[in-house]
Amino acid sequence: MVRVVCLLIGYVFGLFQTSYFISKSRGFDIRDFGSGNAGTTNVFRTIGMKPGLMTFIGDSLKCLLAICLVSLLFRRSHAEMLPLLKMYTAMGAVLGHDYPFYLDFRGGKGVAASVGFLLAFDPIVAACSAVIFFSVFFLTHYVSLGSILMHLGMVAEVVILGLVGHFHMTHPHLVELDLLALALAALCWWRHRSNISRLLQGTERKTYLRKKNHP
Repeated sequence: MVRVVCLLIGYVFGLFQTSYFISKSRGFDIRDFGSGNAGTTNVFRTIGMKPGLMTFIGDSLKCLLAICLVSLLFRRSHAEMLPLLKMYTAMGAVLGHDYPFYLDFRGGKGVAASVGFLLAFDPIVAACSAVIFFSVFFLTHYVSLGSILMHLGMVAEVVILGLVGHFHMTHPHLVELDLLALALAALCWWRHRSNISRLLQGTERKTYLRKKNHP
């Protein structure tokens, strides 16, 4: 039951669509422009760096705050499985971000929300994931590739840290944690399936922080 509660808490927090509200305050729906995605990259390319940064912070914070709430609620009663409950909360937040019911289930791709999860989940996993993302991004300028590989790295990091006893959980809980991490990564890959196709075809659009974005 506690797992369902954490999923629901995460989903409710994930429903706050930062990019949608920013674009609506400017008189349009971000999902009708650019890539049609309600996420940081599309806002950055369509509106500019400042709104893009606001979107990233807002989408990261909603997952981070959801996990903080779950930690406060269950850190004593379920201390033996708190990392697992954080992961369930993250899954709920990403689902709420990706599939908001009040926007016809048309949301983002969950990357910024996943960043909030990583920051609240574990500092080692967060640091390793950041290294992977920024290394890939600055080498290739592909946000999508950095996001995809970051999630792949996250799965490996969670599995390895679990094996060395970092999370202090029982084996069944560790297996559940690994499967949830894999599910989060699979959801990210699914949401990026069109990006993966363009990467394979060599037509994926690059993103430059200090230069004009090119098609």
